[in-house]
Amino acid sequence: YTLIAMAFLIVVVLLSRKIESSRFGMALIAIKQNEAAAEAAGIDSLRWKLRAIAVSGAIAAMAGSLYAVVILVITPQSVFGMLVSAQALTVAMFGGIGTFWGPIIGAGFLIPIAEILHAELGSILPGIQGVVYGVAIVVLITLAPEGIFWKVRDWMGSARKKAEPETHPAALPLEEIAVEPREFTPAADGSDIVLDVRNMSKNFGGLKAVQDVSFQVRRGMILGIIGPNGAGKTTLFNLLNGFQTPTSGEVFVNGKDMARCKPHVLCRAGVGRTFQIMRPFTRMSVRDNVRTGAYVRAGSEAEAAEVADDALRQVGLSAIADRLAGELTTKELRLMELARALAGKPHTLLLDETLAGLGRDEAAEVVAVIRRLSASGMTVAIIEHTMQAMVQLVDRFLVLDHGQVITEGPPAEVTKNPHVIEAYLGKKWSAHAED
Repeated sequence: YTLIAMAFLIVVVLLSRKIESSRFGMALIAIKQNEAAAEAAGIDSLRWKLRAIAVSGAIAAMAGSLYAVVILVITPQSVFGMLVSAQALTVAMFGGIGTFWGPIIGAGFLIPIAEILHAELGSILPGIQGVVYGVAIVVLITLAPEGIFWKVRDWMGSARKKAEPETHPAALPLEEIAVEPREFTPAADGSDIVLDVRNMSKNFGGLKAVQDVSFQVRRGMILGIIGPNGAGKTTLFNLLNGFQTPTSGEVFVNGKDMARCKPHVLCRAGVGRTFQIMRPFTRMSVRDNVRTGAYVRAGSEAEAAEVADDALRQVGLSAIADRLAGELTTKELRLMELARALAGKPHTLLLDETLAGLGRDEAAEVVAVIRRLSASGMTVAIIEHTMQAMVQLVDRFLVLDHGQVITEGPPAEVTKNPHVIEAYLGKKWSAHAED
């Protein structure tokens, strides 16, 4: 019996290790850490969750077959009792969530303590095993919410960071960013339209967040979407890549209506996305974060790794590819999210306030990356409040206010529009524009 149990243990450990480093494991970790970012990277969370339930059920069935032999008499309490459920969950969580080492660490630490106390004090203190698992839960809640494995790793990371000199630049007010002007010439026949939004509206009860918005984005164009806070800019992005369903209207991606498709479907159709509030998978390395985005196109692990490395080179993060995402600076996180979107090989990128929180030099680096991508044929729609950068970066502006389009056009025209100045730019910008 012991040999059979050990054989099952080895099989499960090897299977868990294989899953952890595979597309399956990457998807599950990504879903756990940030489901919205996982969906935007092309991961079908429902499909992977169902697979996880099936695999977990199979492993639990194997364990149950051995457990029945040990206890000999099967009763509801012995199989489904509170102590049994608490033991299984606490052991896995105590060791570390999201790593195959977690259950091994938890079982190796908690079960011997519980069994020794039960053997020595069980007759005096019935239920002493439950006390052990109860204390473990208290430790989890107060000291190590993700388990001992991650707590120790965080301590090691903190010690390493303290030993390294601080080199991160402080955020500075963004001034003018030097970008060479360029000419953008759309195709006369409209054959280069990659994103066509028609009469898009979104209501939340009585609130009209987006009202009858229509615009087109052409291949290689950089479209800047601007407007005051609450104008509906991020809601518009959520409609464009499937996080919200429009009340009415259509979104054509390369001629196909995809207004009601899920985010992972739109990712596969070539629409990449970054977020206003950064959404890294903090417990993954930078390379694994980007590799997660590559799986939507890659047919093998080797191809995914190659695509991820190429995306990291494009944004200049190859040197820190093995660092945990949770240890990165704001600029590095912004570039990593951009690389993760690029790994899906999109034709269109939706960038939501990519320059937010960056210093002048850092923002210049990100702007340079965006320009290089556009020059290679990438279509970009970007939401940003930093007008000094946007005026020099974009080919056209789309201006929103209260969910409606105020105007659309080249930067030189839009920045002098009195309605835009009144609603968003302010009188100081009017004087600047005249100069």
